This record gives sequence, C-alpha cells and structure tokens, in this order.
Amino acid sequence: MRFLGNIEAKMDAKGRAFLPAAFRKILQAGSNGPDDADNSLRLVLRKDVFQPCLVLYPENVWNEQMDALRQRLNRWNKQHQQVFRQFVSEVEVLTLDGNGRFLVPKRYLRMADIDLDIKFVGMGDTIEIWSNTKTDQSQMNPDEFGKALEELMGEDTLIG
Repeated sequence: MRFLGNIEAKMDAKGRAFLPAAFRKILQAGSNGPDDADNSLRLVLRKDVFQPCLVLYPENVWNEQMDALRQRLNRWNKQHQQVFRQFVSEVEVLTLDGNGRFLVPKRYLRMADIDLDIKFVGMGDTIEIWSNTKTDQSQMNPDEFGKALEELMGEDTLIG
C-alpha cells in the first residue's frame, strides 16, 4: 500500500470525515480478497508522536508497527513497558461505514487541534490528518528540503 499526495476535506459537525476515494481504493486493493474486505477497511487512529496531527494506520500496518516496537523492547524493563503501553493504549480502532466515512473522537480532535477543515496527507503506508491551517508546520522550506535530501541520499547516490 502506498498512500501519496494530499487532499483537502471537511468534517461534519459530528466529527465524521469521508476517507478520500483515492485512499479508499488503495486500502481496498490491499485486502486479500472478499473474505478480507471488511478487515482491510479497519483503521487504527493515533495522535502522531512528533507532530500536531493524527495518523491512520491500515490495521495490518498497525500490527506490523506494534510487532516491530515490541521486538525492540524488553518486557522486564519498566521504561520499555511504559513506552509500549502508551503507544498501544492511545489508539482508536475505526471502521469505515458503507459510504466511506469514519468518526474521529473529539478527544483526538483536541489532541491535534483539528477543526472541521482538514487535510489528508499520504505518507506511504499511513495517512496523516492535519488541521488545514497547520499543514505548513509539517513542511520544510524548499532550500532546507533540498539540503536535507542531499545529506540523506549523498552526492554519490544515483537516482534514476
């Protein structure tokens, strides 16, 4: 699954949003077949660890992330247990309705300071939900972005 791009949207007064059709198609294509179709439309919602946005994980991606984190942590280390507990307990499992809508609980809207105008941002295997007024906070200016890419990819790396 590769969610790419960004799409502006509005939530209704109850806090419901339509998952953009382009992202729904990718999510449905990621299912294993008709028996898995309902599971593929289950999402896990979490406040981002670093940014003032929410992150939607397809259920299988969430499970992979949770397994990867658990493997790095020692169950007999108090801080590791606290990190894991906080990571997995601050989530909400969402299911899309027949129209492709989902309800964002009010506490999550408060955590990310999101109002009715939102932006969905594809992040590869996850989807971020931003307040439309805050998406600039997630972007570097073009010069910083170019420099960071150059440092990350190295001058000797050929990109074709």
